[in-house]
Amino acid sequence: MATQVSRRERLRQATLAEIREAARNLLIYKGTAAVTINAIAREVGMSGPAVYRYYESHDDLVSALTAEFYEELTAAMKAAGAATSGTPGQRLIAMARAMRTWAVRHPAEFGWVFASPVPAVDIRNPESSRHQAGVAFGKTFLDQLVEVWETKPFAVPALDELDPSLLRQLQDYSEAIDGLLPPEAVHVFLWCWIRLYGLLCMEIMNQLAFAYSDMEPVFEECLEEICEKLSIRYERCISQRRGRDAS
Repeated sequence: MATQVSRRERLRQATLAEIREAARNLLIYKGTAAVTINAIAREVGMSGPAVYRYYESHDDLVSALTAEFYEELTAAMKAAGAATSGTPGQRLIAMARAMRTWAVRHPAEFGWVFASPVPAVDIRNPESSRHQAGVAFGKTFLDQLVEVWETKPFAVPALDELDPSLLRQLQDYSEAIDGLLPPEAVHVFLWCWIRLYGLLCMEIMNQLAFAYSDMEPVFEECLEEICEKLSIRYERCISQRRGRDAS
């Protein structure tokens, strides 16, 4: 039997959503520095102290907003994977493309989440909504790559060829993910993630605008390189290219 939500709680949830929406609009149109409690309060027609009845602190609000962005991106990636029939590798690539699509459409939100240091409060408090949503996001990409590994293991480096410090860190991370990937496969997973994430950050932060006006083919080259690393058949996203050229 569904739990009945009181009218008071529905109104509270609606106000929380309105506050987050105001914060998001400030971020998009005025930048990170504009996302203050007083500015948000003005946008929703409240006083600053009134906002604190819904969010205990500015960091609490930032955590909730960041979690919302993570959840939105994670949902887009999962939907892309679910809509793709075929191999685990094909789903992984579809999810990577969905991540870029979300980032390009939401550059302010992407920058808010991914182009700033991980807050110390998250390291101290792994139960925060921001931390939990970030873990769920990371697990989405990891789980799909694990499926690729379990279906058709890709080439991995020999452990005795890795730097001892690097090997120790890979072993620690392998243990942290309950052995879903052995250390040598973790090395490949992180290699792929660093390239995908790094390129997206450079694109969204306009760090490559001095040379490129269209980053899609650059991103596709990155995906092709990742496919080769994971022994996945690469299929260029022709439909997107045709659609854009026709517009």
